Amino acid sequence: MQKVNFAFLTIHEMSGTLNKVMLIGHLGDEVKLHYFESGNCVGRFPLATNETYTNKKTNERVTNTEWHNIVVYDKGAEICEKYLSKGDMVYIEGRIKSRKWTDDKGTERYSTEIQCSEFNFLKTKKDKQHQSSDGNASVRQNQNTTIDEKNDDLPF
Repeated sequence: MQKVNFAFLTIHEMSGTLNKVMLIGHLGDEVKLHYFESGNCVGRFPLATNETYTNKKTNERVTNTEWHNIVVYDKGAEICEKYLSKGDMVYIEGRIKSRKWTDDKGTERYSTEIQCSEFNFLKTKKDKQHQSSDGNASVRQNQNTTIDEKNDDLPF
């Protein structure tokens, strides 16, 4: 596993807060698209991330899976729906958004989602199926898409 170095972020807003999420995980289902009358769309899919450790008492490997509800909009949603499948590994960047609503029975419901602003396709199930006998995956160009197409002054 390759280590990732994180750059320090400068906060320019007066509030001094930051809502940023970075995840690498596997899709738990296909991307589901919903189109609106305006022509815009939203895509949703579950993403699984795993934490693995060794239990010190039993010396057993333990894996905990955390599920994240990913939401992506418009062109990004269409790209995800076209190229991603259940089991694929993807990098997601975005922010946490909580919602509250009342269902048909009058019960208050809550949901926490990751509103995706950037994604990078890392590995597909097809890549795994096309591995050669020496374990090297077939070469595949990563799909890197920034949904917010603003130019920024970051040096990387």
